[in-house]
Amino acid sequence: MHLHTLKVDSVQLEFDNRKILQDVWLSCTQGEVVGLLGRNGSGKSSLLRIIFGTLNPAYKHVSINDQFIKKGYHQQKIAYLPQHNYLPNGIKIQQMAKIMIDNRLWDEFADYQVYKDHHHKIVNQLSGGELRQLETLMILYNKADFILLDEPFTHISPVQADGFKATIRRCAKTKGIILTDHQYYNILDVSDRIILLHNGATKHITSANELVTYNYINKVPDNDF
Repeated sequence: MHLHTLKVDSVQLEFDNRKILQDVWLSCTQGEVVGLLGRNGSGKSSLLRIIFGTLNPAYKHVSINDQFIKKGYHQQKIAYLPQHNYLPNGIKIQQMAKIMIDNRLWDEFADYQVYKDHHHKIVNQLSGGELRQLETLMILYNKADFILLDEPFTHISPVQADGFKATIRRCAKTKGIILTDHQYYNILDVSDRIILLHNGATKHITSANELVTYNYINKVPDNDF
């Protein structure tokens, strides 16, 4: 399989004359998980939306295999899990799944217990945790080559988070995945590479000590990478 590479460069984003993103460069190749860390307000969610194509900055260069991509969601090249719930109410989970899931991955997706238990329900019949699990799985098993996950570990238990990490690694065998979460230890645990957003710029982190240097954390965690 020829591996595709997503590159993001020269992103410039301002809100009310305040520079949010100004020196951004990152890449992600199919087969790897890239973790994106940063303090609240550092622009993590904005960067994912820029890559996906739903937020227009002053400037950006997003490409796949060096081919410029104006909107990541066009032709289902990139799939995106937002922080907020995205599935519409009134439609059964099974109906949405049939539209979103890659046919080649259907059997694996449909084997998850949370899908077996709730496929016949609509959104407002689910708890926050059940809905988050299903929404995340439906993005991970999407047809897209690249997956963006914003806060995938929100509203789920530590045991469920461990299960999701295994799922993320499994899906990363054929997809490139970029994810961010305020639970940084989950990001350190599941990622092949770490990128820190600091003062609007991307810092490519090679040791957890650097996260202390940039004042992102106070001490080196047990699960250094």
